[in-house]
Amino acid sequence: MKNRIVELFKIKYPLIQAGMIWNSGWKLASAVSNAGGLGLIGAGSMYPDVLREHIQKCKKATNFPFGVNVPMLYPNIEEIMQIIVDEEVKIVFTSAGNPKTWTPFLQQHGIKVVHVVSSVKFAVKSEQAGVDAVVAEGFEAGGHNGREETTTFTLIPMVKEKVSIPVIAAGGIAAGRGMLAAMVLGADAVQIGSRFVASNEASSHINFKNEVVKTEDGDTHLTLKELAPVRLIKNNFFNELQNLYQQKPTLEQLKEKLGRARAKKGMFEGDLENGELEIGQIAGLIHEIKPAAKIVTDIIKEFQWVKNTMNKDLF
Repeated sequence: MKNRIVELFKIKYPLIQAGMIWNSGWKLASAVSNAGGLGLIGAGSMYPDVLREHIQKCKKATNFPFGVNVPMLYPNIEEIMQIIVDEEVKIVFTSAGNPKTWTPFLQQHGIKVVHVVSSVKFAVKSEQAGVDAVVAEGFEAGGHNGREETTTFTLIPMVKEKVSIPVIAAGGIAAGRGMLAAMVLGADAVQIGSRFVASNEASSHINFKNEVVKTEDGDTHLTLKELAPVRLIKNNFFNELQNLYQQKPTLEQLKEKLGRARAKKGMFEGDLENGELEIGQIAGLIHEIKPAAKIVTDIIKEFQWVKNTMNKDLF
């Protein structure tokens, strides 16, 4: 399967595993890369020394390309970027910040840079900043999200119309037919997060994985837009947030309710009532926990099958 993303990253399939906090350690990243996709280590939930350890273990576990996802709002960003350079990581996905800040530094060290955006405006700014590609993420996606609430189905063709660099679609994609739909709309590749949460290799707690499998249509909601929008499974913590919103809370009150390490409590420690459970709307189509390689294989097989049969079935 040849296209611009496959050629840019030197991978077999235009399929990227999202670098999700508390889910995307070296085991998941290396498994996806070994299966022909691009695995990403999620640096957002790692102290610098932990990130270095995951990069080193990933290099031992795969001979194929992998990358690191770096949310730029996190502390220790300078140390994290230096570790990435020192460990000779070749691909970095950045998010939650200005791509101008780190793109030149990374590219000077031969690193391909991709920035995650949720709007056409920021896609254009990212291209102007010199990134090699953008991830255009619709609001169906799990985790932290854009405030615009633009869906993937509308965002991809609008971004494609305005930029010339490769576009990677994210949000609401968990199967081959979704991958094909995104690429028909103009995407050069897809980035998939939620489906890989429910994988054997994801570093998240088994309680969270099982909760994802149980999630149905309407069980997630985008909230905390005043701080950093995040899509969550509805649980006790979510309900407490909604009750607080009825009182028209201040930013300080929302921060106090959120507290510290709420995402770790939910996704990594498995507290399904009091933790943040970040997942995309597509969780309603995820029905079992599987090995990451099987997920990649199943997506590609379905992609090819639908692509080959679509004309015959539709026309």
